[in-house]
Amino acid sequence: MALAYRRYRPEECDFVPVAPVEDLPPGERLFVAIGDLDIVVFNIAGQYFAIEDRCTHDDGPIGEGDLEGYAIVCPRHGARFDVRTGEVLAPPAPVPVPAFPVRVREGQVEVGVPREG
Repeated sequence: MALAYRRYRPEECDFVPVAPVEDLPPGERLFVAIGDLDIVVFNIAGQYFAIEDRCTHDDGPIGEGDLEGYAIVCPRHGARFDVRTGEVLAPPAPVPVPAFPVRVREGQVEVGVPREG
């Protein structure tokens, strides 16, 4: 599913549990598929962030890239994105990646995905 490249707000999403919090300790990332979406969830110093695992430069995966603070570097061509917002920090990516809200409920990390319709 191709999504608009933007940051989704919690009120426009349905939240899906993806892992117990102990499975995503600080400094780690988790790859999940929710429907047709491939998403990577990050725990950076106890804060959770999620972006689509697809570079807007060439549709390649970005989740395995190096994490530098809150920036992920695409392993294919070096585009950089802010994992908090999906914003482009360095080319060659032309537009941001979708960013999804993340919350913790009852010990579960949950990712918000846009509602259908």
